[in-house]
Amino acid sequence: MSKPIDRRHFIAAGSTGLAMPFVLRSASAQAGWPARQIRMICSYPAGGQTDLLARAYGEFISKQVGKTVVVENKAGASGAIGTAEVARAEPDGHTMLCSISTTYIMNRVVMKNPGYDMDKDLTLVSVIPGAGLLLVANPRTGVKTLEDFVAFARKSGKVNFGTYSAGSAPHMTINELNKQYGLSIEPVHYRGEAPMWTGMLEGTLDAAMGSYTAAQSVLQSDRGTVFAVHSKKVDAIPAIKTLPEQGATSKFFTVSGFSGWAVPKATPQAVIDRLAELCVAANNDPKVKEVLATFVLEAAIGFKETNALYQRELPIWIESAKSLGLEPA
Repeated sequence: MSKPIDRRHFIAAGSTGLAMPFVLRSASAQAGWPARQIRMICSYPAGGQTDLLARAYGEFISKQVGKTVVVENKAGASGAIGTAEVARAEPDGHTMLCSISTTYIMNRVVMKNPGYDMDKDLTLVSVIPGAGLLLVANPRTGVKTLEDFVAFARKSGKVNFGTYSAGSAPHMTINELNKQYGLSIEPVHYRGEAPMWTGMLEGTLDAAMGSYTAAQSVLQSDRGTVFAVHSKKVDAIPAIKTLPEQGATSKFFTVSGFSGWAVPKATPQAVIDRLAELCVAANNDPKVKEVLATFVLEAAIGFKETNALYQRELPIWIESAKSLGLEPA
């Protein structure tokens, strides 16, 4: 595990004098861009994974283009507040969004009016595919595999399972396992991963699901046993099999989710292409590498790959989300 992150390192700033030149293949980028500082709105609170990604990538972009990238946290409503602001911004490449798949996909299902239309108002530029999410059981259950968990749930009748919000990937995972195996797993929704894992530490949960990094408090104190990962293997725990490898069949167990950047819909394609190339190039920056390693994340991918991933995963997310039966708020 890499050394602890000092958030001061990620205050996005830059100047022409400090910048190393970055030669782009898309030399046809919109003339004069950027003409002023760039606002990168992060739709989640300061100090979290999305914020640190925004600041690390923003600092790199700043150094390359010779203009300051200012990261602004506009959190609330599952990312909808900050996203709606970007959707209304001038489509000139000087305002961009850093958010997650909940904002880009789930809000269209669970919100009647999030304040933006993803298809009409925004264009994805580049994303970081999600890391493998861990399924962790309370040691008293004796669960070490998905088969063990299914047997425990059947024997117990009802099992509670922590999620970090209604409509989240853990919530949908519970729903899909209930459907396949005829179980009655009961979701317990928390406001974020930290309080969810606290519930696990306190012994009030039978199981929970979340990121490798956030789960360390539970795993290192022997208060939880990893029995599966969602759709992707985690390099740090290669022996733990994915849900599909253990017999789970839902299409939802093939999606990764993602974090990444979007701009207003009418932003010139040349600017979008340049931003995407900058995000990909940032993967080799030492500070960016440190953030990616800390959260066990893959690297950012290009514009075409980003939109191929989005189009592949979008219908699966929507189908699974609708099957939850949640009424849009």
